Amino acid sequence: MGIILVYDITDEKSFENIQNWMKSIKENASAGVERLLLGNKCDMEAKRQVQREQAEKLAREHRIRFFETSAKSSVNVDEAFSSLARDILLKTGGRRSGTNSKPSSTDLKTSDKKNNNKCLLG
Repeated sequence: MGIILVYDITDEKSFENIQNWMKSIKENASAGVERLLLGNKCDMEAKRQVQREQAEKLAREHRIRFFETSAKSSVNVDEAFSSLARDILLKTGGRRSGTNSKPSSTDLKTSDKKNNNKCLLG
C-alpha cells in the first residue's frame, strides 16, 4: 500500500535511478499506491551531490511527499514513516469519499522546530 523510494544525497547516480523506480512502480504496482521520496544521509551535507531543490522538483512532478532523512542519526525517519502511514490510512478509509486532497506536509513542520539539528522537511 506504500512504497518508499530512497536515494543517497551523496550519490548522484542513486538519485538518477529514482526515475527508473518511478517507471517500474507505474507499470507494476497497484493503482493509487502511496509513494514517498526520501533523500538519505542528510547528516553528510559536506558530501552532498544531489541538491534538495532537485528532489523537491521531482517530488512535485510526481505529486508525492519528500523528506530528507538520516538513518544514522534518526533525523526525520519517524516523521517520514508516520507521514506515509497517515496518507495510507486516509486513502483506505479515514477520509470522506470524493476528496483526493492529501494533508499538507507543513503539518509536520512543527516537529522540526523542536530540534534544530533536523534536516528540512519537504
